[in-house]
Amino acid sequence: MRYDIIMKSNQDNVHRETEVSVKSGWFMLPIVLLIILGSIALFIYSIVTGGRNPVWGLFIISIIGEIIGVIMLNGFFTLQPNEARVLILFGEYRGTVKKSGFHWGNPFYSNGQRVLVESQIQISTPGKGTIPFTRQKAARNKISLRARTHNVEKLKVNDKRGNPIEIGAVVIWRVEDTAQAMFDVDDYEKYVHTQSESALRHLASLYAYDHGEDNEITLRSGMEEISTSLRKELQERLQKAGVVVEEARLTHLAYAPEIAQAMLRRQQAEAVIAARQKIVQGAVSMVDMALKELAAKQVLQLDDERKAAMVSNLMVVLCGENEAQPVINTGTLYT
Repeated sequence: MRYDIIMKSNQDNVHRETEVSVKSGWFMLPIVLLIILGSIALFIYSIVTGGRNPVWGLFIISIIGEIIGVIMLNGFFTLQPNEARVLILFGEYRGTVKKSGFHWGNPFYSNGQRVLVESQIQISTPGKGTIPFTRQKAARNKISLRARTHNVEKLKVNDKRGNPIEIGAVVIWRVEDTAQAMFDVDDYEKYVHTQSESALRHLASLYAYDHGEDNEITLRSGMEEISTSLRKELQERLQKAGVVVEEARLTHLAYAPEIAQAMLRRQQAEAVIAARQKIVQGAVSMVDMALKELAAKQVLQLDDERKAAMVSNLMVVLCGENEAQPVINTGTLYT
């Protein structure tokens, strides 16, 4: 019962995006300018007409009109393609504008301080030359809807068999639900970065690096399956932030330096064994073919002892790493 209550509470706290439209900025711009310029003209007229004492009625109206015009200027904003603005009025979510262009909305919509835009500037300091400086400013609750790339740096983790490995990945993602990205997590970009690293660590612990059991998927041999699993797990983790994972792939996979040499020697030994097996299989096939051909064509008759000697000699010749030095027998086969 308590678990059901907690689940229902979490579902109630999830925000859903509502797309809304606002007035065109080109339509509102002449109106706002008319209010400002008209208030200035009215202000001047009230003073000129009244002489020493201005016409207080017109004077007060002009002041109020000027204040309203200046406040209305704060309602203009622009959106680029694949960009959205979250509208918040006195702490209440009122919708999201996704249409690009020049717009005007309620000037009391919150500009927000949570969504920040970083700009790099250069500062000259005496004796130290020019140094980069990061400046942050409010972005009026704007959220980019473009696809973004996050490179998960090399992580040192243990695979399914406990071997230390280095693994890295690249994640391509974008914001789909701006309300969830804005209100359901504190910082959706940092959330993506943290969850990507956590998911990659968890994935590496579920699979062996290589040399799995029969039909077992490993990190080295099952790249497509691993990428699909990573994308699925990331999507489950990032769904809360309104983020869609377009693609997730491994970019780096290697044994940790402390065991890399030992694993390299093991791989070399396995390669030598595999090559030897192939050579022996081929040699056995060739010896069998030679004996069958000699018997079928009745070239000569060999007893079991001579067959064994012939097989031994052929195997040495076929499996040896160095070229064989033949010894010509000028006598009979049995002397």
